[in-house]
Amino acid sequence: MKQFILILLNGLTLAAIYFMVASGFSLIFGLLRTVNLAHGSLYLVGAYIGYLVSDQTSSWMLGLISGACGASIVGALMYLVLLRKAHGDNMRQALLTIGFSIIVADLLLLLFTPITYEFELPYYLVGSSAWSFYGNYSNIRISTIGFAFVIGLSLWLILSKTKLGMAVRAGVDDKEMLAALGFNVSRYYLIIFIIGAFVCGAAGVIGGSVFSISPGEDARFLLSSLVVVIIGGMGSLLGAAIGAVMIGLAEQIGLTYFPNYAISFTFLLMVLVLAIFPRGFFGRT
Repeated sequence: MKQFILILLNGLTLAAIYFMVASGFSLIFGLLRTVNLAHGSLYLVGAYIGYLVSDQTSSWMLGLISGACGASIVGALMYLVLLRKAHGDNMRQALLTIGFSIIVADLLLLLFTPITYEFELPYYLVGSSAWSFYGNYSNIRISTIGFAFVIGLSLWLILSKTKLGMAVRAGVDDKEMLAALGFNVSRYYLIIFIIGAFVCGAAGVIGGSVFSISPGEDARFLLSSLVVVIIGGMGSLLGAAIGAVMIGLAEQIGLTYFPNYAISFTFLLMVLVLAIFPRGFFGRT
């Protein structure tokens, strides 16, 4: 039972990171209908920038803010230079973002080499705390679940309770009518893209703190976030949360009990969900 509880907690921690990455991907892919296959690169950019700032200032929180802001700046430039004029052309967007991700990955490899980096965590995230139903569990992992909850709640409030969120949701259904009513659609889309990149950069710092930072993490989290969004449904934060929990638990259970076939669990789960819900749990046309 203790091992099973550990699997559940590790699965929820992994799900929290997947949700943070996938929520930004869901905003960009689901709401803006923009195919951003460089989303994993934003994760890695945020992680490396956060590490540099954290290492130089000895402030993990400042590194978290810097990583998120750095990823949002890179995301804004990518949208303005590459994606804005290709809106509606999915194939062109896919090719542009794949090329961009390859360039970013090579630049990061040149600057940081293949060395694996680890964050120096502040005192309040180091060590573990006692839980009556389990025992001691890592503070950084418990905090990661809390970060995911705060980010998810913040995004829900932005999309549901603000003029920005209402305008973007309306633009999904009828972009031309929204523009005719006097809304600057391009500006709203840029803001949402920046928010998605900001969340992804923050996820890079948090994920790098739980695990480590190394080349190849961009492809891993891009694939995982894509699967999460497909299962949950494009544009749905609740769907992203449910998909992340399912994928996180499936990976941990697979690694523990069927290590040779762990990767198969993720895609088997996706196939089963799509067989019943072709657009995911909360997908829209």
